[in-house]
Amino acid sequence: MLAQRVVTALVLLALLLPALFASVAWPFALLTLALIAAAGWEWARLNGGASLACLVFGALLACACSAALAAGWTKHAPALTWWIATLVWVLGGAWALKAGPAGWPALPLSGRWALGFLALWTAWLALASARVVGISFILSVFCLVWAADIAAYFGGRSFGKRKLALSISPGKSWEGVWSGMLGVMLLALAWLAFDRSGRGDSSSLYTRLLDAHGVVGLVLVLVFLSAMSVVGDLVESLVKRSAGAKDSSGLLPGHGGVLDRVDALLPVFPLAMAMISLK
Repeated sequence: MLAQRVVTALVLLALLLPALFASVAWPFALLTLALIAAAGWEWARLNGGASLACLVFGALLACACSAALAAGWTKHAPALTWWIATLVWVLGGAWALKAGPAGWPALPLSGRWALGFLALWTAWLALASARVVGISFILSVFCLVWAADIAAYFGGRSFGKRKLALSISPGKSWEGVWSGMLGVMLLALAWLAFDRSGRGDSSSLYTRLLDAHGVVGLVLVLVFLSAMSVVGDLVESLVKRSAGAKDSSGLLPGHGGVLDRVDALLPVFPLAMAMISLK
């Protein structure tokens, strides 16, 4: 299992890093488009789709992403797109977590597929748009999610007592959530100092938020984004539990599926784009 995880991780890095650091943005857009299409196939499978229907769902999602790319939306996406994603994640996420694994199937299949389609499409568009903004910017969003996850893991292991969502993810605790938010604040301080050095190719998320909203606004937005990364993780766990699945698929040997690797990123990227669209 460990060998599989390492080999899969190396293969993914060999694909992702050249695409991310390419001199143009389209290789990253195309690679992430393929990954999101695979995630769409996984979402349909977890939500009761037959084999052919799941393939069609993934193909339609790929077509929708391709249409946005052809229309130039990765460079100039309508701000309304990010606010639709915000509504989907805040309201839909709150409903899903309240309903729990047992209540999720009560939502009609068409509704679950529509929510997944919107969430995945806006996440891809935000990823591709963030790469157009700049490498420093997109990395600052990636690292926000990773810092929240790592700090939450160690904080939860060290101090975790109060369970966050026992029926969905028994290992998560409120103490882990607070630790994750603290980790993000420390990351923001370090990145702001890096931005001042002028060595990045673009302003990070943190500098953009600070310039637009001040210190208080920066802190509030980072708390919000950290919380939404947890929501993304919990919603995917909820859907898997409802389906009786351990992993979203076996596409990534040793790692599960694409959704297992990107669940926390799905809400954070479009919501980050929404926050920087505010002036």
